[in-house]
Amino acid sequence: MADLHTSEITLRVGLDENRVPETLNWSAQDGGVENEEAKAMLLSVWDSKNQESLKIDLWTKDMPVDEMKTFFHQTLVSMADTFLKATQDEKMTATMKDFCDYFAENLNLKEQG
Repeated sequence: MADLHTSEITLRVGLDENRVPETLNWSAQDGGVENEEAKAMLLSVWDSKNQESLKIDLWTKDMPVDEMKTFFHQTLVSMADTFLKATQDEKMTATMKDFCDYFAENLNLKEQG
């Protein structure tokens, strides 16, 4: 079966002379996003052939540590939500959400959705 539609997501990373990210911009035409600035990104893809996760983790050198903590917390919550959608495993999702609460509490983060 041929693809009826394709969609492209692009990432542009501006590097300094030491190849440290200074800028991150992303676009997703189908999502209405065009050259938006970001300070951090986590990208994971599943390599089914090798049965392993491949990842790219980048953040700009001016990403504040307090924002990184919030970013991680929100990402963990989102991963728990996605895990539930993908597996319907409510028990493990509850465990993951408990960890998210623990994470936020121990980093003194305000309650995050």
